[in-house]
Amino acid sequence: MEFRYRGEAFEQKFFARLTSKEIAELPKQNALIILPVGAVEQHGPHLPVFTDSLIAEGILHSACKHLKEEDNIWILPPIAYSKSIEHLGYAGTISLSGSTLEAMIKDIAASLKKSGFRKFVLFNSHGGNHDLLNSVARDIRIETGLMTFRLNSYDFNVSEDLIEEKEAAYGIHGGEIETSFILSFKTDWVKKELCPDEFIQFPESAKHLQLKGSHYVAWRMEDISKSGVLGNAKKASKETGEIIANRLGEKLAVVLREMAEFEMDDLINISTEKQYSPLK
Repeated sequence: MEFRYRGEAFEQKFFARLTSKEIAELPKQNALIILPVGAVEQHGPHLPVFTDSLIAEGILHSACKHLKEEDNIWILPPIAYSKSIEHLGYAGTISLSGSTLEAMIKDIAASLKKSGFRKFVLFNSHGGNHDLLNSVARDIRIETGLMTFRLNSYDFNVSEDLIEEKEAAYGIHGGEIETSFILSFKTDWVKKELCPDEFIQFPESAKHLQLKGSHYVAWRMEDISKSGVLGNAKKASKETGEIIANRLGEKLAVVLREMAEFEMDDLINISTEKQYSPLK
């Protein structure tokens, strides 16, 4: 019988494999607890609805290979469901309301605080969660005192030499990169013969509008794609996915170590030019 979370690297850093006694005895000063947040939503005719969750798990597994046993960094069981309302026009998408997802994450954070932990990471692999998780991270910091960090799986630009500029700019859902990831993680879950190639093009009169960024127009997936995909999935390969996952894992491990050692007080203590008193 096979189970998830296989592999020595992942097992060494999986929070839920520890006993309550082991967790109580962990040094809390530099313990970093990571909550992966994925999604169950359509990714076109060729990818599973579990794509975002697989990507989060795969990248963290890659990062674990670059962590040492003594690194006090732990991965929680993931939240597989997210706010995916932009994909509800497609079968198989399961979406939580923003308030439900927010409440789940805050309850998890409060529980970690109760156990004595100080540092909490939201590791997100679904673009639709971006703004919500930024807000939740701030709320957790204020409400619990936990140092709260937010990371996205797509924050690190490690594929410039592997994909074309057009794909990097507009291949935001189910395209070459995400398809390559799943080919490297779960090859038999990809229907290669159904891979689409679809990009959006704004009209000449809308030179400054974007799907993401500063001049943003709100959209549903059916507003911008016929296939449910943006990008050229036909160009995806297992080799590209493995290269990107390894690069991301290496960079992520460095950032996670930095978070584990970071202290919020350092921001004020290092700044000596001007002194301000926070409001009481």
